Amino acid sequence: MVVDRGRLLGLMGSALLLAMASISAQAQTRAETLRQVTGNNIPTLDPTTPGATREAFGVSTSIYDRLVAFDRKRDDNGVWVFDRSKIRGELAESYEISPDGLKITFKLRDAKWHDGTPVTADDVKWSLDRAVTAKSIAAGQMGTGSLTKAEQFAVLDARTVIVTLPKADRLALANLATPLAPIFNSKLAKQHATAEDPWAQEWLKTNTAAGGAYTVEIFKPGEQIVLRRNENWKNGPGGQLPYFKRVIEQTIADPATRANLIEKGDADIAIDLQASDVPALQQRGKVKVESTPQTNGFTMIAFNTQMAPFDNLKVRQAIVAALPYDDMFKAAIFKRGFPLFGASWTTPPTGEFPQAMPVKTDMAKAKALLAEAGFANGFKTTFSINVGSAAITEPMAALLKESLAKLNIDVDVQKLPDSQMSTQVTEKKLPFFTEGSTAWLPTTDYFFRNFFTGNQRWNYSSWNNELIVKLANAARFEQDQAKYESIGKEMIAEYVKEAPMALLWQANQDAVMIPQLDGYTYWFHRQVDFRDLRRK
Repeated sequence: MVVDRGRLLGLMGSALLLAMASISAQAQTRAETLRQVTGNNIPTLDPTTPGATREAFGVSTSIYDRLVAFDRKRDDNGVWVFDRSKIRGELAESYEISPDGLKITFKLRDAKWHDGTPVTADDVKWSLDRAVTAKSIAAGQMGTGSLTKAEQFAVLDARTVIVTLPKADRLALANLATPLAPIFNSKLAKQHATAEDPWAQEWLKTNTAAGGAYTVEIFKPGEQIVLRRNENWKNGPGGQLPYFKRVIEQTIADPATRANLIEKGDADIAIDLQASDVPALQQRGKVKVESTPQTNGFTMIAFNTQMAPFDNLKVRQAIVAALPYDDMFKAAIFKRGFPLFGASWTTPPTGEFPQAMPVKTDMAKAKALLAEAGFANGFKTTFSINVGSAAITEPMAALLKESLAKLNIDVDVQKLPDSQMSTQVTEKKLPFFTEGSTAWLPTTDYFFRNFFTGNQRWNYSSWNNELIVKLANAARFEQDQAKYESIGKEMIAEYVKEAPMALLWQANQDAVMIPQLDGYTYWFHRQVDFRDLRRK
């Protein structure tokens, strides 16, 4: 997704970064400026735009406020991670959920937009109406929390908004904390709306109607963005301003160049370096690495359960038993992550998903299952991988091909460009492939509803299981935690029995930074929140 110009920029290295810094006020010191380098790009300032990248989601959290935000906590390794169990007010000073769970009342802070005008309940109403009404990527996400109609959002007074739900939904409030629920300065946005574009979507791709912690100083899609601190922002924890007065995020395609900039101190942080490079960087001792497994996601191998021979349960079970899990874990990501294989349980110990599954390499079992399936002599198939993640997927594919050859399964490894892979996954044309994904709202029912039900892109295996559909929908509205846990265990047990895919691991997200940087947080959207960071 990075243009050739991005690679050229990368080769220009630290000299370009220093030149960029001089664009802004000359009095700005190095200590007051944060520089992030990334391999991807920011194509839009509106995170709800189709085609918005993860980097666009990340930047938007510093430009726009939401009504609410997830809190954060330290994990077992001392790294800050998002806390899905605690949701705090952001633009909302407070919120209250009715006893029946059908109404959420938000009291707004005495906040200002970047242009100095007051934030009102009308702005919130317009923004939430836009999220569920405009043709964007927001509506689908909001729908996972039963937020689907403009009529659900009502203004009580200038600083009070009420959200009404058809049923008490576990994820309604959490959806308002995602990057797809920004609150816009509606008066400003409406000035740039047209009859053909009533929600000012075109204008907001390259302009902002915001009131968040940072304003946009320079935006060059695909190249760089420069942000300036909003000195009047009061909507963060404790009302404190972010540490950095200026933030520069630049696209540099070459990961080695990004790593070199961090080591030299010409950039401060990168979160998308190659896993193979991280141990060497650590050994040289010039950088700090904070790693955490992507606990709200997974890497997996998917079977198209609607396509022969993977519509045969025994075939799927045979391949699950034949996969060289440990070898792939080591070769692909150097064991930098949490394995989702190798467990020994027969009944799910918890209702949490993903968790380590009771699978391991067992070739004798695999051969027996394949014979029972009617494929004692094997078969031919393709296994598709994404060229964009070849450093990880090629070693996996080579080991898989070698292992399945022992079952007389002839695997043709198909290397697809990112866009083609995405299209064929969406159109359900691939029989057998590997992918990785994350869930912004990582509850068990959310995972099962999004990844294991319906004719949607994220149902990688095209798995149609009536019991899972029934259970996932019941869990969504279940308010009793003990009952919810029980439903989760039942869904996981059905997944293990039916083997629609093989879970592999939760890869680490490695944040490589200068030693003086502190406060990095692993967020569900897997991007840096500039508001968290400070220089020691």
